[in-house]
Amino acid sequence: MQLQTAQRQQVKLRLGISGPSGFGKTYSALLLAFGITEDYSKIAVIDTENASASLYAHLGDFKVINLEAPYPPERYVHAIEVCEKAGIEVIIVDSITHEWNGAGGCLEIHEKLGGRFQDWSKVSPRHQTFIDKILQSKCHVITSARRKVNYSMDTEPNGKTKVVKHGTKEITREGFEYELTVNFELLNEKHLVKASKDRTGLFMNKPEFVINSATGRKLVSWCMEGINVEEIRKEIQQCETLEGLRHVYSKYPNLQSAILEEVLKRKVQLEEARSAIVPNHKILTSNQKEDGAHK
Repeated sequence: MQLQTAQRQQVKLRLGISGPSGFGKTYSALLLAFGITEDYSKIAVIDTENASASLYAHLGDFKVINLEAPYPPERYVHAIEVCEKAGIEVIIVDSITHEWNGAGGCLEIHEKLGGRFQDWSKVSPRHQTFIDKILQSKCHVITSARRKVNYSMDTEPNGKTKVVKHGTKEITREGFEYELTVNFELLNEKHLVKASKDRTGLFMNKPEFVINSATGRKLVSWCMEGINVEEIRKEIQQCETLEGLRHVYSKYPNLQSAILEEVLKRKVQLEEARSAIVPNHKILTSNQKEDGAHK
């Protein structure tokens, strides 16, 4: 455990777009993804919305995985892994709502187990595996979620109760948006959005706007600031000891997946160099002993 100077490191984007049906979540996500990668062939949509992504095939040759019910977390995880292995740069999960509240999703799994509080001990780890897959993916990930109107029953001073509307709420497990780099909330059918969560500072407290490819370019420019992976690779090649190599690897926790292959290659080089020196040292020592014995 040691203190280190805080450094801005290059990261992969974790973006969210939420809104009621018909507000343009899929279309907005595709424009956002294109702005990030500038190549539709490097974009994949995990589509649980009745093949709605295919309605925008005219935009470009993006890839699609049409995911049908049931929607357990493991199927989403597998779909993300398929995209990663195919060399996809931006994955759109449209939508994550079904993983939570769809047929075979977490709420239904919990209900089938008995619906008791203790049954969440079996469901929550499965849901967390899905969340972790999104957060740890080597790709940029855009998720969409449906929203519903949120109501509560409030008691008035005279003792009567009334239904109070509290805006809209994402249909997924509470707290997901806090894991994201930016979460965009679609406000109306004109596709206007606002940022309900923004770690970049690019959109928070700014006027409502319409997402387009320029939004994606702005975000990818932000996430590419900071330490360059190529600079880290040079640092790895300059390591002369395994201890130094371990130090470089531990210094960049957010980039370990990107530099792991380079670290392993350098480790092999250092071990080979060390094994080449040790036998020569043993031979030299042995010869010196023989010379001493003859004397």
